[in-house]
Amino acid sequence: MTHPLTVREADLADARDSAAIDAFVRGQTDATPFHLPGWSRAIQAGSGQRAHYLVAEGAGRIAGVLPLTAMRSPLFGKALISAAFAVDGGILGTGIEPLAAAAWALARRLGCPEVELRGGAAPDGWATDDQSYLGFVRDLAADDEAELLAIPRKQRAEVRRSLGFDLDVVVDTDAAAYAEHHRVYAESVRNLGTPVFPAKLLRAVAGELDADVLTVRHGGKAVASVLSLYFNGTVYPYWGGGTAAARGLRANDRMYFALMAHARARGCTRFDFGRSKTGTGAAAFKKNWGFVPEPRRYAKRSDGPAREVNPLNPKYALMVRTWQRLPLPIANLVGPWISRGLG
Repeated sequence: MTHPLTVREADLADARDSAAIDAFVRGQTDATPFHLPGWSRAIQAGSGQRAHYLVAEGAGRIAGVLPLTAMRSPLFGKALISAAFAVDGGILGTGIEPLAAAAWALARRLGCPEVELRGGAAPDGWATDDQSYLGFVRDLAADDEAELLAIPRKQRAEVRRSLGFDLDVVVDTDAAAYAEHHRVYAESVRNLGTPVFPAKLLRAVAGELDADVLTVRHGGKAVASVLSLYFNGTVYPYWGGGTAAARGLRANDRMYFALMAHARARGCTRFDFGRSKTGTGAAAFKKNWGFVPEPRRYAKRSDGPAREVNPLNPKYALMVRTWQRLPLPIANLVGPWISRGLG
């Protein structure tokens, strides 16, 4: 006999409620760290955008979940996103249609004209897009030598070259490590023409989830750094980048190869290289590492034109070029205010 499902909004400040949701998420094979209640709490604390976490229940048991964040930005508009600042985090478990209906009803109450689901099942009648983004995930090899052999020849040569430079690799979780990481990350995204996320947001995520920072230094100075998440045997190198010096030193190659070894030592068996826009250099870089691209499917429901937050959108091209030329102190001052509304 099938029990009818009801949908409620969880209280993420309630330890028992959060623990029950956390246990449910960790028991789902297709779960990601972005489904965890801790992610939603961190996004709210670090960006100031309000979290709303929906839970579908039947016979007193959790059947499905949908983490949502109400994004509000004077530049980019309003939307209800699952999961905000994430590359995944759509509907998890069963109760797809009740959760989708509840999300849309919540959006209407909040004055958000759009709901975006990143990954998971697509509700009936929602617009879907499996062309814009690609995901890159593969198994980790047994050791460093096997990992090298798993990398296609041209990229393998770059990794081997990186091993010849005088580079130091350190992994840490203290405040100084996160501050050092954010300095490198901020320079990296400025050079790409993108506003940097607030340091507070990254610290909040690291405080809620299993995370650490791996940094590559040359002559005592950080040249590449990545903040990674660990969940259910998979490492997610999530926020990473390098300074202007990183390219010549092949520091990014050294960073990701070292992260693979570090993740193996932590017991991970999978490496999730995240998403990249189809046809971009970032997607090509990940393919060069031996990752087979898989389409990421997103679903949207909108009351009017959908929000389009995409740096490849021609209307943002001038903004990107201008941002790349900003002095770093100015970019770091203004960037977090802008990026907190990107989601």
